[in-house]
Amino acid sequence: MSKLGKTSYGAVLGTALVAGGLLGLSSAQAGEVVAEGIDSEEASLRIVQLVGGLENPWGIAELPDGRFVVSERAGRMALINGGEVTHLDGVPEVAANGQGGLLDVTLHHAYDDGEEWIYFTYSKPGDGGTVSALARARLEGDALVDVEALFEQDRYSQPGRHYGSRLAWLPDGSLLMTVGDRGVDPERAQDAGDHAGTVLRLTETGGVPDDNPFVDDGSALDEIYSIGNRNIQGFAVDAEGAIWASEHGPLGGDELNLIEAGENYGWPTVSRGVDYSTREPIGVDSHPDMQDARYIYEDRFAPSGLAQVDSEAFAAWQGNLLAGGLRSEQLKRLIMEDGEVVHREIVLDGEIGRIREVHQGSDGYIYLLTDHGDGGLYRLEPEE
Repeated sequence: MSKLGKTSYGAVLGTALVAGGLLGLSSAQAGEVVAEGIDSEEASLRIVQLVGGLENPWGIAELPDGRFVVSERAGRMALINGGEVTHLDGVPEVAANGQGGLLDVTLHHAYDDGEEWIYFTYSKPGDGGTVSALARARLEGDALVDVEALFEQDRYSQPGRHYGSRLAWLPDGSLLMTVGDRGVDPERAQDAGDHAGTVLRLTETGGVPDDNPFVDDGSALDEIYSIGNRNIQGFAVDAEGAIWASEHGPLGGDELNLIEAGENYGWPTVSRGVDYSTREPIGVDSHPDMQDARYIYEDRFAPSGLAQVDSEAFAAWQGNLLAGGLRSEQLKRLIMEDGEVVHREIVLDGEIGRIREVHQGSDGYIYLLTDHGDGGLYRLEPEE
């Protein structure tokens, strides 16, 4: 990939905000207030735009020095330092069409301890189609170096959608990766001999952990952790190690699932959604051998991005999940008790557009990416 250089976003950052109060912000984190006086049930909030001009940003990782690495679906990796955006050299070829491209990004769980690897997922072209793939690289100056291909799903296929591709680390150091059903043959998600429609559990080098649930099943692929998942694009491991997944369903069938080893989450046998064209129900509401969703998102939420809050900046939200919405342009707060959603609040409703990713920063504030051709990085914070 050619070096695209640095872009100044001075117009975006024209109004500097230096926050006091709970945490304080460095000048490098200053931005422009684009909405304020947003009243939630627990606090009054404002939204600060840090940068704009990102092309369909998808994933975000925060470096120890406070800079952000943001993937753009078109195939660019952005390094954000305050209001300055640098596009990095060294990104491998991606199939940037449809829903494909450069997708999630995360740091090695021991990045601070010398394992300075940046992991990323992408749609890889080849053999008449594409696959969901995983790679890692090191950051050196304005480039990704030592790029290593770690994993690709077992079968190239069309069309260019339903890649899944979210990443999350488990406390034991293994890496979870979601793979969508690829959008044309839903029954692939019920085949444990196919990576489509699954959650995978990998080692840090893309191998198979010895205790994966299907390693002794000759008919299943060893990397698989769960099956029956249509297209997970919100993914979070909470403070207790529970794995939460926001999953795109068909019309009206978006789900929040608690992912457990070896389980089947039903798609397409079980769904609360209907066919987009015929409006006929898809599958049944429940099945004794499959896991029920813990929550069905209302209307056409289109979930993407999920984070658990444990920040003192949002003390009343501790333990809650924040779920982003694409078509709905909403940010929902889900209050959890004993693994169930007992209350939900719509925190944002169209203020910034399609929310692709939700991330709690090291400063305790909530960072959001918006999925537009002129997308942005935003910070949600309490008003003093």
